[in-house]
Amino acid sequence: MDFEKNIFINCPIDQEFIDNLLKPILFIVIKNGFNPRLSLEISDSGQSRLLKITDINKNCKYSIHDISKVKSKAIHEFSRMNMPFELGIDYGIRYSGLETFVAKHFLILEAEKYEYMQALSDISGYDTKAHKNETKELFKCLYSWFSETLKINRQDPPKKIFDDFMQFNSWLFNEKLFQYKNEIIALDYIQNITIPEYIQEIKNQF
Repeated sequence: MDFEKNIFINCPIDQEFIDNLLKPILFIVIKNGFNPRLSLEISDSGQSRLLKITDINKNCKYSIHDISKVKSKAIHEFSRMNMPFELGIDYGIRYSGLETFVAKHFLILEAEKYEYMQALSDISGYDTKAHKNETKELFKCLYSWFSETLKINRQDPPKKIFDDFMQFNSWLFNEKLFQYKNEIIALDYIQNITIPEYIQEIKNQF
């Protein structure tokens, strides 16, 4: 894959996040002509997760890091450290001194603006964007980033992108319903679709 067109996505992988935020990220990345890269794209028990993430990151000019879940919500619940750690890996690669990686750029997403400063003050001063854990707000964040950093012009407005995303998911269900002639099986496909499959379904539309 092309380094110039690859975007590494570092985010939580619980089902709620996947449905409400990761799938929309994948949709707009592909819609804008880029390749989403993330650890979920391949399952290889013979390769350590950390090595896989590092290798993918080195092949991406851009990165999207979502650190919205570094804050625990319940007593005895641990905060999520994987995302800040992977952000640190990306930062290290970017400033490694190797010419290829000088051009790397990344977006830091959080739920509420500047909330990260209470958990990760070392990145104070970075321009983060807050999505409030809402799909519509996320599309606004990504629309701005693609315009400001990747210089993508003439994007559809965020509301149109959101509508297209919802229509795509409706189409996908109806397509599987037509294929399997069974609503339960079609729904099972939607609920259990893997990230590589979902990416390919989006690519088939663009």
